[in-house]
Amino acid sequence: MSDSPSFTLPPAGSRSRLILPPADTALSPRTGWSRAHWESVADQLLDALVPYATPGRAQYRLPGRTSKSGELSDGLEGFARSFLLAAFRIAGARGQVDEALIERYTAGLVAGTDPGSGEAWPRLADRSQPMVEAASIAIGLHETRPWIWDRLDTRVQERIADWLGGFVGRRTHDNNWRLFQVVSEQFLASVGAPHSRSDIENGLDRIEDWYVGDGWYTDGDGRKFDYYIGWAMHLYPLLWSRMVGGASGDDGGRTEVYRRRLNRFLTAYPHFFGADGGPVHQGRSLTYRFAAATPVWMGALADCTPLAPGLTRRLASGAVRHFAERGAPDERGLLTLGWYDEFLPVTQLYSGPASPYWASKAFVGLLLPADHPVWTEPELPLPVEESDQYTALPAPGWLLHGTRRDGIVRLVNHGSDRQDPGSWGRGAGEDDPHYATFGYSSATAPDTSDEAWADRLGNHLALLAADGTPSKRRRIHPERCEGRTASSWYEAELPGEEGPFRIDTTSVLHGAWEIRVHRVAAPAGCAVREGGHTVAAADAPVTGSGPGWALARTATGLSSAVVGLHGWDAEQEGAVVRRVNANAYGTHSATPCLRLESHPGGVHVLVTLIALVGDTSAAPDPQELRDAIRVQVTDEAVLLTFTDGETVRVQQE
Repeated sequence: MSDSPSFTLPPAGSRSRLILPPADTALSPRTGWSRAHWESVADQLLDALVPYATPGRAQYRLPGRTSKSGELSDGLEGFARSFLLAAFRIAGARGQVDEALIERYTAGLVAGTDPGSGEAWPRLADRSQPMVEAASIAIGLHETRPWIWDRLDTRVQERIADWLGGFVGRRTHDNNWRLFQVVSEQFLASVGAPHSRSDIENGLDRIEDWYVGDGWYTDGDGRKFDYYIGWAMHLYPLLWSRMVGGASGDDGGRTEVYRRRLNRFLTAYPHFFGADGGPVHQGRSLTYRFAAATPVWMGALADCTPLAPGLTRRLASGAVRHFAERGAPDERGLLTLGWYDEFLPVTQLYSGPASPYWASKAFVGLLLPADHPVWTEPELPLPVEESDQYTALPAPGWLLHGTRRDGIVRLVNHGSDRQDPGSWGRGAGEDDPHYATFGYSSATAPDTSDEAWADRLGNHLALLAADGTPSKRRRIHPERCEGRTASSWYEAELPGEEGPFRIDTTSVLHGAWEIRVHRVAAPAGCAVREGGHTVAAADAPVTGSGPGWALARTATGLSSAVVGLHGWDAEQEGAVVRRVNANAYGTHSATPCLRLESHPGGVHVLVTLIALVGDTSAAPDPQELRDAIRVQVTDEAVLLTFTDGETVRVQQE
């Protein structure tokens, strides 16, 4: 591989197994990372996979749970997703890498498309997992064309084109998968192989139906907002543009549209990352980890970013370093199925042992030359490192608030529910805790064990049936999202009750606090429960509770508190629910919650203070929190008055 500087170990206390170059604190005072660090991480990730390659290098069969698609598909996934990383490394160095890297993936392409090799890849079929991997192979072939494709024997080129050609006329899932077909068939077009122009155009036309404004897409029909918007919906159209040479005018004007949209999306995107580099933990496929940094690099690569070069590198380097110092990759150098350590509840059934290597997308920045400003200009701080931040995103229905004192970013959700349109009727659909709760953050995750999934506690307000079964937050109806306030409503159901029962909620932000004003319709006598943020760590959090409050605190000082401000039983003790092996952030988790034993019937107003703070000096005092906000409830409005004089009026509809 290319020459590397002398190496030093990461900072004391880090769990990284990577051997990295010395920190460049002059260039990167926040992370210490330079382009050399990115190249080194890429090389080590790729080298760690070698022991798991099949003899012909067509598959990488990694240890771990097999996906629903089976071992053969998982082996292809290992090749394709790591080929994407290898392609960015090879192309970024203009081929000046260890020739063995090029040879490994060239050999894999030869064996994978040879039916007699014993390692042949499964053929593409309608809605099959190999469609996902074909897109990575197509992108890798395009970016490394001078060093791999152009050197292949004509017969091998024809076999590869025939395998990718399995996409022609096929049906994909109707979401970001449409773009896998687009880039795969566009590569075929670029090498003069059979393809379908209508497949390409139809796929690009389809994503127009999902564009909701301000740079945001939904990933398919419905309100499906998560990191797929950045690492899929913005990434693939601009990679397609690179294949067609967008500036040449052969793109039908699409490239400029995609560039404008990504520019708009990136304006707010840095607000999703905490000062420690961690992204807000929300959505599916979170095992892709630092792939969340992908769109900031793509913005620079497509020359459409609103971000300063030093901020682009700060965000991306901080994200990779965040995970590298917390166990990803592990002691074998592998990215496991999980968040930091292996943790299967954060995955999906389609997640195989090599699925985490979609994290390779974060290395698309290596395609930028070494003298590009993103590599040469000094790092700049993230927004949360400079001041307290409030960001309203009406398109997904989200409020973000970050606090400089502890570097935590929190997301308040009044718009993303991942419900299919066909399941919007009563009694249908599910409320995935990675989508349907009120709050997420860069320092916490919802509990996602089977027990926790059924209990629906963290950041959720539920009506409780007689047997304790909680109601679900399914389809979310957004109403308002501006400034420091957002609101929405949903319909709760209870077994044996007529229902559904409407729950209206308005969230008001004030520093690290979220004040939730609920108008809760329910039958008389029904119990109501609300949970706050779940904190988790290697050791059990310290907990406390009292009349109308509950609190959980980790050894590092991360505290979650809930305080009843109005409508809760004044003498009812709060509670903290503890779990083990239920949370991506640590073995032991704890969620504070409040309970109203008997709803009066009709519509009842509940006001709750939700606090998540990272103060290492002391836990928040519940009485001080309660005294900091005065609540007045009338038939027309709820008035919140803070000690600094600010008053917020929440209209009663």
